[in-house]
Amino acid sequence: MELALTDLFRAKWTNEIHDEWIRNLLKNRPDLTLERLQITRDKMNLHIRDSLVEDYQSLMPSLTLPDQDDCHVLAAAICARADIIVTFNLSDFPTESLAIYGIEAQHPDEFISHLMDLSPPLVYQAIQEIQTRLKNPPRTVDELLTTYENLGLIKTVAALRFYQDLA
Repeated sequence: MELALTDLFRAKWTNEIHDEWIRNLLKNRPDLTLERLQITRDKMNLHIRDSLVEDYQSLMPSLTLPDQDDCHVLAAAICARADIIVTFNLSDFPTESLAIYGIEAQHPDEFISHLMDLSPPLVYQAIQEIQTRLKNPPRTVDELLTTYENLGLIKTVAALRFYQDLA
């Protein structure tokens, strides 16, 4: 979310995507509440301009993906004229299924690495902003980067550490 505020790209999502991340987060984080996550959703929609994609559902029946439950993501990307779908689940969005729409699936590590190529200071500043808001537990930038590395953001962390050493 902090990266979306940099204006290096235009983030897009739907209410269905919101429902999905909220449902999954509640499953993995019982300490969170639906009400709190709905507030987060509303703030996302408010602070990231033109982010909410609507009226994409009519495309869904004509789309084919390995998991038909993901067609809403592709339909929204088509309606939003997106170039990229950022996902950890690359196998759910095969190149041949997306290419006809001029869309590519990218792992978050690749996507953020490209943002680092565009503007290392903005991306690093976004990471610092995230770090300053972490209160429970608080973390240093290095600890946050280690967490990202453990999530598979290997290239991103290497680029951020390189920039950190230069700064």
